[in-house]
Amino acid sequence: MDISRRRIMQSALALGALQLFPQLTMAQARNLVFATFTGSWEEAHKAVLVPAALEHMKDGNIILDPMISVDQISKVMASREHPPIDVMLHDPGPALTAIEQGLIEPYPVADSAYYQQLMPEAQDPMGPSIFYQIVGLTYNPDTIQTPPDSWMDLWKPEYKGRVGITNMNSSLGTGFMVELAKLHGGSDSNIEPAFELLAKLKPNLAAVAANPGQLASLFQQGQIDISPGNFNAIQILKARGVPVEWVAPKEGAIAFKTSIHIVKNSPNRDLAFALIEASMSPQVQSQLMEAPYLVVPTNMQVKMSGEIAESLAKDQAEMKSRFRFQDWKVINPNRAAWIERFNKDIQV
Repeated sequence: MDISRRRIMQSALALGALQLFPQLTMAQARNLVFATFTGSWEEAHKAVLVPAALEHMKDGNIILDPMISVDQISKVMASREHPPIDVMLHDPGPALTAIEQGLIEPYPVADSAYYQQLMPEAQDPMGPSIFYQIVGLTYNPDTIQTPPDSWMDLWKPEYKGRVGITNMNSSLGTGFMVELAKLHGGSDSNIEPAFELLAKLKPNLAAVAANPGQLASLFQQGQIDISPGNFNAIQILKARGVPVEWVAPKEGAIAFKTSIHIVKNSPNRDLAFALIEASMSPQVQSQLMEAPYLVVPTNMQVKMSGEIAESLAKDQAEMKSRFRFQDWKVINPNRAAWIERFNKDIQV
């Protein structure tokens, strides 16, 4: 079916819905739109979360619209009264921005079957956190026989032209820069040491990816051999036979929560609630924890097992004590200026 014909049919279906249910607006006649992340997140949610949520929806459908958090915020801000997104997925920094800008509404905690099962740190009335992301070093074991063990390995001369990083628009990129700074005399609010180090990294840089999903694809394409990376972002590639491994650096891997939110003025609040409930459920979190997704759960009823227990932490308590967390309330006010400087200074 060509695009014009598809649009005509979609419009006809929407108009039909309006005739049957006069109380609906045109916006309410559309499907639920869930802005997930790109790469492995989209694949995991398409395979596990969406089918689970649909089982508990009397009607409606779910459309995945993958994009990084900053793009989600821009898209919703451009149309606050009739947002094109119903559910947003955010890392800590963008979540704070979305709350400050009034783009999301409180989660109906009193109606939730699973909210109280989450780790206390994951319980936020403006949007529960449904998984953790763990950032360490990703590398190609075919070209790098001795696994890296430090963030500073990225500067080794043998990796000239083989290192990848992400833009600071992504939480991975900002988190990496903040951690570099903190290890060299900086802080959550001062990352000058990281910019000085990045200038010295330029000979080794092969690519600056727009997001973690694109960074993972660069390994598949053979364009890079080593990079900072999310633990689970490479798992689907690894399951497909792409030579890629992940290791926690000796300085400590970075960890941050990812939260899910109902967009203010969404015409699909009930469907959004059903999706978010499914995302918190032990069934969905247990399934996403298994290969090839290896998503770190926040529901305390989910016992960590398999590769997550072996490589990251045996339970949520160990995870909190083992990894390095950053203060995004301090990071956020400076982030826009850092991104602008990064984009100006780092050209590959």
